[in-house]
Amino acid sequence: MQEPNKFDDAEHCTACGKKLERDEIGLHKKLVNRGSTRFLCKPCLAAKFRMSIEDCDHLIANFKAAGCSLFY
Repeated sequence: MQEPNKFDDAEHCTACGKKLERDEIGLHKKLVNRGSTRFLCKPCLAAKFRMSIEDCDHLIANFKAAGCSLFY
């Protein structure tokens, strides 16, 4: 039997275990799947999409400026 992932919850990155911030959850939902219940932190999400953390920050700022409800 496989051991359950220690960070298999909505508060930690499923890849590295880092505690997540609200914007990281919003960005994951916006880029991956709005119905997600498990999330990646900003550095892991940036690696997945082959972009920089600064690119993620710009996306978050743009989504907030556009009034996206995932970012409050």
